[in-house]
Amino acid sequence: MSEKAAPTELPVPPRTGVRRYRGLLAVIVHILLFAFAFLAGFGIYFNFKRFDQWFLPFFVPLVPAAVTIKMLVFWSMKLFRGTWRYVGMRDVMSIGMATNIAAGFSILAFYAFVNIYPDFLNNRPVFPTSVFLIDWGCTIAFVVGARSLVRFYYEEIRSADSEGIHQCIIVGAGDTGEALLREIHRMKVVRYAVVGFLDDDAHKQGLRIHDVPVLGRVSEAREYCERYNVDELLIAMPNAPQRLLRGIVEQCEGTNVRFRTIPAMEAVIEGKVTVSQIRDVEIKDLLGREQVELDLQAIRDNLHGKVVLVTGAGGSIGSEMCRQIARFEPANLLMVEQAENNLFEIDRELNRTFPNVPRQCCIADICDADRIETVFRTHKPAVIFHAAAHKHVPMMEINPGEAVKNNILGTKTIADAAKRHGVRRFVMISTDKAVNPTSVMGCTKRVAEMYIQQLRQGSDTQFMTVRFGNVLGSSGSVIPIFKKQIAEGGPITVTDPRMTRYFMTIPEASQLVLQAGVMGSDGDIFVLDMGEPVKIVDLAKEMITLSGLRAGEDIEIVFSGIRPGEKLYEELSVKGENMGPTTHDKIYVWRNRKENWETVRDGAVALINDSNELSPEAVRQRLCELVPEFRPEVLGFENTKTQAETAQQAAAKAGREALDNLSLKQSPAT
Repeated sequence: MSEKAAPTELPVPPRTGVRRYRGLLAVIVHILLFAFAFLAGFGIYFNFKRFDQWFLPFFVPLVPAAVTIKMLVFWSMKLFRGTWRYVGMRDVMSIGMATNIAAGFSILAFYAFVNIYPDFLNNRPVFPTSVFLIDWGCTIAFVVGARSLVRFYYEEIRSADSEGIHQCIIVGAGDTGEALLREIHRMKVVRYAVVGFLDDDAHKQGLRIHDVPVLGRVSEAREYCERYNVDELLIAMPNAPQRLLRGIVEQCEGTNVRFRTIPAMEAVIEGKVTVSQIRDVEIKDLLGREQVELDLQAIRDNLHGKVVLVTGAGGSIGSEMCRQIARFEPANLLMVEQAENNLFEIDRELNRTFPNVPRQCCIADICDADRIETVFRTHKPAVIFHAAAHKHVPMMEINPGEAVKNNILGTKTIADAAKRHGVRRFVMISTDKAVNPTSVMGCTKRVAEMYIQQLRQGSDTQFMTVRFGNVLGSSGSVIPIFKKQIAEGGPITVTDPRMTRYFMTIPEASQLVLQAGVMGSDGDIFVLDMGEPVKIVDLAKEMITLSGLRAGEDIEIVFSGIRPGEKLYEELSVKGENMGPTTHDKIYVWRNRKENWETVRDGAVALINDSNELSPEAVRQRLCELVPEFRPEVLGFENTKTQAETAQQAAAKAGREALDNLSLKQSPAT
């Protein structure tokens, strides 16, 4: 286990300039304000005349006591500690309450003093008791006014951003939008010029918030963006449904508007959000779905106090599995990973976010049976989440032997060790590409599924599999590639305009895997509800729009052709005779045929033993024998180039037909 650094207190940065003497400065300013308020009380009463009747007789001898009483009351109510640039109604109420108390004490103190020393009023003019009331009003006015001037300075007397001021519209005229506008007004450097709000609430139409008008409805976003030449839409609706966000982006397509959003209102209220933390709207905001409802108690019972092992712990899914598992406080989290840098990063992150969760970093190749045996014998895991795999379809078409070793042999090695050591639960993470596979990667994952299904026989270990489609933002997936291509100025490469995929966020997928892990038994294969499939070309256009650019003008879309092993449409339907419901509405169980254990075991072992010697064509042929539904488009590796040329030509033709309204450049066949 990695050594945890002892917690240390962060050094407090030294205060310099005005900050260093802020407390003393506040005291001095308040003394002057209180003295001037008392002076104004007498001056207003006497119309700033007849100084001989009040200045020396009353003001000079009484001002020390009046100021001292106010200072004590304000100090006891901690009103010297507030930051003046953020003064608000709550501060005004506190100042008013403190002034009321101070005025009461001042009146009591004055009459107590004259009762004890009645000679004080001898040979003096009549004391004007109305001065206490005027002093009360002047104290509130002077203190609130001074703080308001500071706020006015920070909000109105500011320099402009050297890169220019961005015209923007705030979508959402609720509490979050109002808080965002106030934060913009407080910026030291002017970056945004807010031209208005958009909101669907009929009662807010025509209103003004901090002198900024509510222009119209959200459905009119494009019209107002074009009318006011808007640069950015600031979406102040942190809990807005995905369909609403997607609708805003789609209607503003082609306007060069950048879309940005802010965290939840709770963070704004707690003062955790500044304008600098406003983030770009990301594609996961448009494709994401409602938060997953989990049976947290069942998951806790399965993981809390147990030794949990995660293979592929440095990968996109594996690392998120580690984050999710750590929340349930396992007795030990074993992170098995071959890539040391990835393992180092996730271990460092968990050391920061879950310092009290014991962890063990195990650099290991899942195909190395001796190393895996040592890990199991030493740490005795009770629950296993097997996420390690080769997943890149085109790379596995070129290197089918490596797919066999990692996806089949690696799974066999981990699963055999789990059965041998009496692991309670074994959850394998699979893919939609294992359904009627057309690729080596998908087929090897299907063989791995078949193996662990049959391995359950005569075992105390509960083996199960969870299938899902693409996850947003995983390493090597389409979204990071598109981001990089947009940053480089394009073009974005899409294999085919008809290409569709299912998408799910990494946290959602990981949470559902944990949920399925406490439900399954007897070799179940679970399928996650991935929602509706998304066209990759639509995904590309939305990502271009989110970047404030225009598809076909600023960023071109190029069709490169379907790669070897790829499907146009992934099969992950949760509807049909072969699918059954479970107790969770987003998890289904696949009712598959029972395989012959000897055939699966002997075929898998023979393929593993021969994988280094067989040609790519022979590997595919052997996979066909193991998985009858495997239908590779090309059985000969030498034909891959020809297939790529044909696919590129077909994609270019389909692209012209499907997107003839966009001037998108088609890539030449190579």
